[in-house]
This record gives sequence, C-alpha cells and structure tokens, in this order.
Amino acid sequence: MHIRKYNKIYDESKILQLIKNEEGWDYANNNLVEKYKAALEESITYVAQIDDLVCGYSRSINDCGLYIYVCDLLVAREYRGKEIGRKLMECIYIDYPDQIVYVLSDVDKYYEKLGYKHEGSIFEVRKK
Repeated sequence: MHIRKYNKIYDESKILQLIKNEEGWDYANNNLVEKYKAALEESITYVAQIDDLVCGYSRSINDCGLYIYVCDLLVAREYRGKEIGRKLMECIYIDYPDQIVYVLSDVDKYYEKLGYKHEGSIFEVRKK
C-alpha cells in the first residue's frame, strides 16, 4: 500500500467511484460532483493506493495555518481493518507538524479508537 498526494488526472474518477460505492456519501451526485471535484483539488488530499486501485483517501482544509480540519476520510469497505485510515491520518500531522488538526466526524468511535481526544461538536447553520 502506498499513500501519496492527490493527482486530479489519476485519482478524480477513482475517488468518485469510491464515494459512489459508499452508502450515505452524496458528493458524487449530480448536484455536488463539480463542486467536490474542485474541493479535492484545492484541499489537502491524500490517496491510499494498492497497485492501481485507490482504496481510500482523506481530504482536509488548511485554515490559513491556524488549524487543519479533516473533512473526509474514506476507506473502501473491503480494505477496512488494515490500518489504511490511520496511515492517511498520519500523513497530515507528519506533513503539518506545527498545526493543530481537528476531525469533523460522524463516526466518533473510529477516532476514539485511534486515540484522538473528543473536542466539542459541530452544528449546521441554517436560515430560519
């Protein structure tokens, strides 16, 4: 398994297929796909690859050097339990050792298993 930075030419369609295969992830639907393609390119995105297969990725946002927010971490179901998610997360704090990294999560138990400390919560801001 090899982890590297995202390359639009090689990875875009493979990541979108990975998302389509995952229940509950809607970034690849017609309403969001073009915006998400741009987000992949503009974010800190790492790709986990085995041979020619993209088996996972992470996408994070750098908040002007203050903090990094991990927005997406996805490993294909058949590759889970092989430390791929952990290794994708490690790339962030290896490449950005002086920044605080937060995860925006809806799977808290996974991050707790990795030993990360729970900090606050997230709310969706909506117009009434």
